[in-house]
Amino acid sequence: MAKSARLSGFPERLPAERVIEKTIIDTLEHTFALHGFSALNHRAVEPISQLAKDGEIDKEIFAVSRLHSEGTERNPLGLHFDLTVPLARYIADNANELSFPFKAARVQPVWRGERPQAGRYREFIQADIDVIADGDLPGHFEVEIPLAVADAFSRLAPLGVPGIKIVVNDRRLLEGFARGIGLTNIQAVLRCLDKYDKIGPAEVAKLLAAEADADEEQQRLCLELAAIESDSPDFADEVRALGVDHPLLEAGLESLTTLLRAAAVRAPGVVVAQLKIARGLDYYTGAVYETQLIGHEELGSVSSGGRYDSLVTVGKKNYPGVGMSIGVSRLMAFILGETSEIRATRGTPSAVVIAVTEEARRADADAVAATLRSRDIPCEVSPNAAKFGKQIRYAERRDIPFVWFTDGESGHEVKDIRSGEQTTADPDTWTPAEDDLWPRVYRS
Repeated sequence: MAKSARLSGFPERLPAERVIEKTIIDTLEHTFALHGFSALNHRAVEPISQLAKDGEIDKEIFAVSRLHSEGTERNPLGLHFDLTVPLARYIADNANELSFPFKAARVQPVWRGERPQAGRYREFIQADIDVIADGDLPGHFEVEIPLAVADAFSRLAPLGVPGIKIVVNDRRLLEGFARGIGLTNIQAVLRCLDKYDKIGPAEVAKLLAAEADADEEQQRLCLELAAIESDSPDFADEVRALGVDHPLLEAGLESLTTLLRAAAVRAPGVVVAQLKIARGLDYYTGAVYETQLIGHEELGSVSSGGRYDSLVTVGKKNYPGVGMSIGVSRLMAFILGETSEIRATRGTPSAVVIAVTEEARRADADAVAATLRSRDIPCEVSPNAAKFGKQIRYAERRDIPFVWFTDGESGHEVKDIRSGEQTTADPDTWTPAEDDLWPRVYRS
């Protein structure tokens, strides 16, 4: 096949880059397991009727059809654009077999037909964690989710991921405040406040007037609320000082202060209440979260989510949940940036190449490789019986640190091609240094 033009928005990693990406994924999956989340893997496709909300498609969905279906498919399919919609379907399909509260973790690709740009792709990997309850979701899970994400990012620090700030708010707080000052178009208020950073307070005030029918006093109060930011639970005093009263407002304040108290102990300085955050998706009903890389806030949110109380309904039963999503591909774009110092020691898993003296004796090299593999040492046999110098250069090109000779002066010998040191070796006992056993990620 001739070389093809690259498809914009569909990244394919080089082997060493994939080592870095796989290290991120392994770290996230390990952290999620430590927090008790069960690993799932959703199917790639869902009925478009499930991906579209109320018949409206607000995402650029890739449709899927069989080449020879001849237009007979009654329920067209699309690639999922996130991992929340598939989870809702999964819960509905398997509710009788699951134990609740159910804690789910998924790290897999999603697809969106949006215009590619820096750090944003059409095919990308997300890492999601969610807690789904049967009937009632205790508020402490709204605390657990962002703290699990904070733990995950702390474990990614050696890979060059900087510190994070998880900014949090609560939809109940926003709705209660809006209703408490006499506004009724809650979705309009949320949309306006969510644009605070992009367009500034003066323009938000104009939008509140135009879209939420807010008068000058209501605009002033909304802007004063939006300006509140704190990592201390004492922020609630600033809110109450605005003189607004509503039960939903109090419920939201209680939830956020609980989260900040817990974060002050388990992740000091990481979680910050930012009352202008609303999040765009309309199914959030409680806590909402966005995550920024400290010093790189221009990248936008690299992890986000919130609580949703009505996403999953089976008959008369309701399954509320709370979750967050981490943009793995977005992190990769940052880690592989022009100024990155993060490297992989090699792209191939092999720690050693077993040299072939002559083709008639290839079985000798195969036997050594089989013994090493039985001891979990990754290796490969040289592709040909060229001169030893050429076989060593083959290892060098692949950054493989060792070459094994089956008939050295003292029998089996292994050569560290970086130092030139060559020593006697036994396939039953020889083990490379831990840093050389598998590819690893390091800072150059």
